[in-house]
Amino acid sequence: MIKLKDDLGAPILLTSKPQRIISLVPSLTETLVDAGLKSLLAGITIFCVHPKELLKEIKIIGGTKNPRINDILNLKPDLVFANKEENRAEDINELKKFTQVYVTDIKNNQDILDFFGMLNVVFKTDACFELLQKLQNIPIYPQRKKIPTCYLIWKDPWMTIGKDTFIHSMMEKYGFQNICSDSDRYPIISLEQIKTHQTKIVMLSSEPYPFKEKEKEELLKLLPGMSVILVDGEMFSWYGSRLLLADTYLNNLYFNLLKEVKF
Repeated sequence: MIKLKDDLGAPILLTSKPQRIISLVPSLTETLVDAGLKSLLAGITIFCVHPKELLKEIKIIGGTKNPRINDILNLKPDLVFANKEENRAEDINELKKFTQVYVTDIKNNQDILDFFGMLNVVFKTDACFELLQKLQNIPIYPQRKKIPTCYLIWKDPWMTIGKDTFIHSMMEKYGFQNICSDSDRYPIISLEQIKTHQTKIVMLSSEPYPFKEKEKEELLKLLPGMSVILVDGEMFSWYGSRLLLADTYLNNLYFNLLKEVKF
């Protein structure tokens, strides 16, 4: 018997180690594979694009916001992994009537370590233990000079990120000062507000809005004196094993931009 509580405090009761898992969260799907649990995955979403071969090998049960509940239940999962933000509460609640659902709410590095600690307790794979060790060894960079940065995730209206998001924690960790750190969740922001915050860098994320060169060129004209760059949103928002790749990506990004910024 395995007794757990998910990130929202809901109890999880497993009679034995799960043998059939559903993942409704792309970043967690990648993490479960890297933790040596690919053989247990019975279903994933259409957005679970890493590793690339998964979409051809494992049953697709819909999207993150519109999973096919009957398809999931027909796969007879022992455990479903979901996320408070990426999945709808009504879908989670419906699944909970029939199976165990572990809902994550990951906002910072400690939340990730706690999640891996749980995986290590439940599944006890060597790969999971090794991943946990590697994640614990990623340095923290408290002494870096902070670069005032606006991270945009949407257009029409322009939207950015607040302090209670995982993206915020990644920005602050690697030396990018979030200009909206006094806001919650995903505030709308005007170009005038970006200017008044003495912003040095405007980052255009690849997700959820797929910013391209045309938006970059548009903002370079509208925000003179600022660096406007396209960034890989997965490196900022995909919590889990991708953090190992993100460490290299974000370190390189920081030091390259530091050369351009005039304080």
